[in-house]
Amino acid sequence: MHISDGILSTTAISGGWVVTIVIAILSFWWRYREVDVVEEIPKFSVMTAAFFVASLIHIPLGPTSVHLIFNGLVGVILGPLAYVAMLVGLTLQAFLFQHGGVTTIGVNTMNVGIPALLCFYIFKKGVDYGLSEKIIGGISGGLAVFFTTILLSISLLTTGEEFLGVAGVAAAAHLPVMIIEGIVTASVVTYLAKVKPELLPVKLNK
Repeated sequence: MHISDGILSTTAISGGWVVTIVIAILSFWWRYREVDVVEEIPKFSVMTAAFFVASLIHIPLGPTSVHLIFNGLVGVILGPLAYVAMLVGLTLQAFLFQHGGVTTIGVNTMNVGIPALLCFYIFKKGVDYGLSEKIIGGISGGLAVFFTTILLSISLLTTGEEFLGVAGVAAAAHLPVMIIEGIVTASVVTYLAKVKPELLPVKLNK
């Protein structure tokens, strides 16, 4: 779902950078208040690498691409720091492999990072209400892709209606991705809940 350089308007690019910088700072501050961020570095590194590798293998689709994202999984495991992880991963991909644009790092981060934060919140609230970690984890993983598709479509449409067809195709192409990521997220959350529950940024039900 990376948008390449030369596609978006200057206004959209500038807006994406402003939103990304503000949310990244607030996300770091939010997590900093709750835990020692230094202790989060190993987990942060592993999840950033998982996102980096998964989204690097992609199928070009006009001005964007189709690939696994795992932003829901990253959100569920990293919590607020997920947005920063998305920013780091996308920046490395843009500069090292020219995957996605450099000018659009802000917009691309916004498109995958905001759903990651939303799905962390959904997962947290679901667990607080006593729902199964497996079920709410799967829902969060699938919804993250759904929300990302919506934001991608909006980003493309801000530039012109000529991208309406591409947005529709991208949305349809990510339906299988939504299912796959829902299953993977549910499986990982279930495993961690049994083996290493402290890796999840929420208090699980017993």
